[in-house]
Amino acid sequence: MKSARMTPFRQALGAIVLKDLRTELRTMRSLPAMVLFAVTTFVIFRFGLDRTALSGSLASGVIWTTLLFAAVLGINRIFLPEREEGGFDAFRLAPVDRPVLFVAKAAVLFLYLVVLEVVVVPVFAVFFLQEWSGLVPLVVILLATNLGFAALGTLISSMAVNSRARDLLVPLLLLPLVVPLMIAATGATSHLLDAGGPSYDKFGTWLLVLGLYDGIFCLVGYAVFEFLLED
Repeated sequence: MKSARMTPFRQALGAIVLKDLRTELRTMRSLPAMVLFAVTTFVIFRFGLDRTALSGSLASGVIWTTLLFAAVLGINRIFLPEREEGGFDAFRLAPVDRPVLFVAKAAVLFLYLVVLEVVVVPVFAVFFLQEWSGLVPLVVILLATNLGFAALGTLISSMAVNSRARDLLVPLLLLPLVVPLMIAATGATSHLLDAGGPSYDKFGTWLLVLGLYDGIFCLVGYAVFEFLLED
């Protein structure tokens, strides 16, 4: 009888995602800061390195370092509406499965990262790339890495949201755990951004590593989120 009164998973998921997207469109508290940070960082790299073109591992390091720290800004704020407006208490009282909040927040963060990359990757290409053909396969790496960011970031943010040191705690917990994801992403990207055109050396291997990482943290986050929410 209890399950009959539960809101369907997909319906609850859609409601939470739409609520967060509408809140972001109204307040613009995350995406503008993420985009501005990334573009500013590219400008600093452009003039700091004093180079008009980057390729290979250097280009890969610049783009992924920038995207990582821009993502931290979004991760820090993903649960902010629930903290400030009592959303956690309302969600605990709602007739929905608890892990739906984890999936919804991860989906929202994933969408934030996609929007960020749609804006800033072309800026990176204009600033630093002479050969653009590697940007097409790069989309696969971006999406796979976004999924890992979203799953791990949502898990870490849910642990840190009620701490007064949230802005410090999220990077301290996130950065060591995201190292394998960054190694795989930069390893796959460096060959795609070679000056002579994209190379697919070990591309499949790095993609498998990204998939394994994504699967682990999606499953871990889904499994433990209910306990984190109760705490």
